[in-house]
Amino acid sequence: MKVIKLNIGGLKPKIPLIQGGMAVGISLDNLASAVANEGGIGVIGTAGIGMMVGGNRRNFEQASIEGLKRIIRNAREKTNGILGVNIMVALTNYKDMVTTAIKEKIDVIISGAGLPLDLPSFLSEGSKTRLIPIVSSLRSAQLIFRRWLKRHNYIPDAFVVEGPKAGGHLGYRPEQLDDPESSLERTIPQIRDFTEEIKREYGKEVPVIAAGGIYSSDDVKRVFSLGASGIQVGTPFIATEECDADIRFKETIVNAKKEDIVIIKSPVGLPGRAVRNKFIEDVEAGKKKPFRCGFHCIKTCNVKDAPYCIAEALLNASKGNLEDGFAFIGAMGYKINKITTVKEVIRKLFKGV
Repeated sequence: MKVIKLNIGGLKPKIPLIQGGMAVGISLDNLASAVANEGGIGVIGTAGIGMMVGGNRRNFEQASIEGLKRIIRNAREKTNGILGVNIMVALTNYKDMVTTAIKEKIDVIISGAGLPLDLPSFLSEGSKTRLIPIVSSLRSAQLIFRRWLKRHNYIPDAFVVEGPKAGGHLGYRPEQLDDPESSLERTIPQIRDFTEEIKREYGKEVPVIAAGGIYSSDDVKRVFSLGASGIQVGTPFIATEECDADIRFKETIVNAKKEDIVIIKSPVGLPGRAVRNKFIEDVEAGKKKPFRCGFHCIKTCNVKDAPYCIAEALLNASKGNLEDGFAFIGAMGYKINKITTVKEVIRKLFKGV
């Protein structure tokens, strides 16, 4: 494999790959450390981490803090590689998750599901944590850049450009998902031109990292040809021995056919890409799944009218209970037909690149 150099604010992974931070409970210390050990950037998904490992739902905020500390420290015991966390802006405990990660000296914070307009404000003096916003358009990249520079004198260390073929919650309106203007073919060159302007004017290299629907080495070659310097990949890592999810969750991904992959309307107000099952069909039929909201974990969730709790559904699924939940998946997930290893996924992605 030809090594392509990726420089994220001085962090130089051996492989230009970020593993997507998948929650609830899909990418924790085991998966993240395995990817880091292979030379990529392993990422812990923080959403719902208090439900997953905190063990105290009566104090969700503190359980989330303690849970994140524990997972980061567990991962550090398993690897000397580069580790990151994915923290959704939409989380009501966003500040807690960011400050905890920084205190734990995480290498990278990747933040989307909203614009992380003030993310640099949480950095402490001497912190070496790099900050990467997730964007879906040139406009959002420009907005974040201007805000960070003006208010915090900070330039993003990279941009993850996530296209409409990604799994999970999507930063697009439903009608944009099939619009060529939203495609990586359109957005990567635009944002790459913008980062070249940043480099010329401010002297900082800001890599563009492509995400969404990247499954094969042909996909990797394609996004590199468009101007990307790295990739972020999530779904293929679910079907690995090292993934933290239950085997039944992994088998859901492996067994999914193209026609099983659907766009759903999430209670948090965003479209999401998931594997259709009876749970989803029941919700589409108007059935409400009773729940009691122990903690309003997502700012945009309308708890009163929500047909189900998205955090509970994802937690149940990650533990193998697909009757009371469902699996998020990327658009190309139907091409996965067996459970392999992290090493094999990476080898396949970069074969001949």
